[in-house]
Amino acid sequence: MKSTPLRKFLQTAARICLLVFLAMIVAGFFVDYPYWWGWVPVGLWVLFGLGGWAARAGGRRETSARTEAVEVGAPVDGRWKAMNSPADKVPSHGTRTYGQAYAIDIVAEPAPGSRPAFGWWPLARRNDDFPAFGAPLLAVADATVVAAEDGQRDHLSRTSWFALVYLFVVEGLARTLGGARRVVGNHVILDLGDDTYALYAHVRHGSLTVGPGDRVTAGQTLGQCGNSGNSTEPHVHFQLMDTADPDTADGVPFTWRGIGVPRNEEIFVAGETDRTPTS
Repeated sequence: MKSTPLRKFLQTAARICLLVFLAMIVAGFFVDYPYWWGWVPVGLWVLFGLGGWAARAGGRRETSARTEAVEVGAPVDGRWKAMNSPADKVPSHGTRTYGQAYAIDIVAEPAPGSRPAFGWWPLARRNDDFPAFGAPLLAVADATVVAAEDGQRDHLSRTSWFALVYLFVVEGLARTLGGARRVVGNHVILDLGDDTYALYAHVRHGSLTVGPGDRVTAGQTLGQCGNSGNSTEPHVHFQLMDTADPDTADGVPFTWRGIGVPRNEEIFVAGETDRTPTS
């Protein structure tokens, strides 16, 4: 079995140490304390961080991380474009943290040029400017809801260079300190059976129509695409994991029925048949 409790403890301890270090930097403007005190939480942060990495690596060896793709339906309908796809690299988002090894981001493009472009101006856009905002999120299989949250706000887009710097330097760090919940934002997690869990991240505030314990059927609407959490624009972040806790999960490969795994910048069209198993 995975050393899940140990991994979670080490990850939490590392975040606390980093938070203490940042607090000491601020306190240094008002309180005079020995310079070397600041290196104590930094040293512990490194120690706990390395311990968490070792525990994760050991857990992966124990469980022989799964490499066979699980076939499920598409989580959306309509014309979409893939971003940060595991078809191009693994881990797809540059990290295996929070079970993201095989995660994918998709943005709605109902027609060419219908999605605002990234650039210098405006600094940020309203979410309604993006066709993905409010799009239905659909159950990829018959499943049980094990986690559901939609109380976090939808922020403005981060689709300019200035806003992107802010996201990485300020907001990204703050969300990392808050753990998985603040990174994925509003979310829903489905238990698909066979130790496979589907996570939908960045869900729209107040849009979920299901709660923990509910049984859902393939194609059922769960909520809406939003822009909460560590997100640059309204989009769907989808991934499969081997446990319901993103803090300790390892990613599981997926393939969407009738679609496969679209590559970066690839346009695909999803529909009802993508969620109906063939006999």
